[in-house]
Amino acid sequence: MSVIKFVIEIVIAHTPPSDYEYLKLLAISTLFLKAENAMKQKFVETEAAGSPHAERQDWMQVLSCSKADELKSAWDRASDLNVVACEVIRKPERGLVMVRGRAGSAGEQFNLGEMTVTRCAVRTEEGHTGVSYISGRDLEQALIAAKVDALLQSEAHHQKALDEVISPLKAKMATAEAERASKVAATRVNFFTMVRKREDKK
Repeated sequence: MSVIKFVIEIVIAHTPPSDYEYLKLLAISTLFLKAENAMKQKFVETEAAGSPHAERQDWMQVLSCSKADELKSAWDRASDLNVVACEVIRKPERGLVMVRGRAGSAGEQFNLGEMTVTRCAVRTEEGHTGVSYISGRDLEQALIAAKVDALLQSEAHHQKALDEVISPLKAKMATAEAERASKVAATRVNFFTMVRKREDKK
């Protein structure tokens, strides 16, 4: 698409502005530009439920969104998993990423600002590679998250890591979300009720 757009722009540059063909090419070029922008602005789609990667997306979300102290406590309790040897491929390191926002549900993207992230990568003796990207600067949290990701890919350790690490963290996240939702609900205003009361006074 970019090549076609480039050719059209060359033709436009060598076409007298008064010609009708110039207007047609200009319109075509505009359509190509809009289509190209629309392709760039598409949301990143997650894997559909039941796909091979959907389960991993789920547990990686739990690992990245959980609090550092809760993840460390769950890892410490999983004593059988702590002894599993893991080779550190990329040691925990801090960096910055640009967070992008979108105006409305389908508006133009814009740079919201930078945030600090920590990443890590490990590999088990079975050959499973675990990675992690967490917000903040906690190196130990990133290392634990990468180890858990690698162990969850192993048939020998998957269920234990799921039961002792992921499930408790997911339950705590659900509880915290329920508490947040209840606080929001308590501040909700029922405008229909207010209007009805005013009508009753009349």
